[in-house]
Amino acid sequence: MPSRPTPGSKDTVHHPLFARFYAWQSVAAEPVMGRHREELLAGLSGRVIEIGAGNGLNFAHYPPAVSEVVAIEPERRLRQLAVAAALRAGVPVDVVPGAAEALPVKSEAFDAAVVSLVLCSVRDVPRALAELRRVLRPGGEMRFFEHGRAPEGRLMPAVQRGLDRTVWPLLFGGCHVGRDTLAEITAAGLELASYRRFLLPDRGPRLPMSYCVLGTAHRPREDAAEGSAGSSG
Repeated sequence: MPSRPTPGSKDTVHHPLFARFYAWQSVAAEPVMGRHREELLAGLSGRVIEIGAGNGLNFAHYPPAVSEVVAIEPERRLRQLAVAAALRAGVPVDVVPGAAEALPVKSEAFDAAVVSLVLCSVRDVPRALAELRRVLRPGGEMRFFEHGRAPEGRLMPAVQRGLDRTVWPLLFGGCHVGRDTLAEITAAGLELASYRRFLLPDRGPRLPMSYCVLGTAHRPREDAAEGSAGSSG
């Protein structure tokens, strides 16, 4: 059953205004986003950790072969919404507080990890991906669906850099529009398997957050267990 945060627990992220906006906007966009969530999670099985679960819109798309989802969400209001979504999910989902940079779980405990529109907003991407790699079993897979840097040679990368250095993170809960997701994943020692780039929306004007990538990476099978700083039983 989903678990509620203990009273008085300290939230590592607190963006109450943005959380309300995100909860409304994400539900409104679900007719478009739902098909990408289906693609992101198709074929998963076993024990899964979802990092930055938000308001839990992925939960309805997990296939029956998933035995458990441990959903980490640091923001209190979004976590409360995720708990409600977990009650309606077709697979067991346990929603717990925690930060991507210090996951409160044991090393090598999961068959798969999911990040969905979250690497844009974590404070320390290399540390978050190191934690993801730690909690995956060797050979385990990472599923990712992120927006990020536009192709070079266009005006948009410069616009993204300007926004990231000024107003965008302040207005949108720490989000950055110009991070290079694929480069960060490979720098963390994860092996890219397959991915595709696409635009959201697929028609109309290009926005700073329009440049998306969805795919799979793996923790190398020969990976030895690493230190478990920040983990718990």
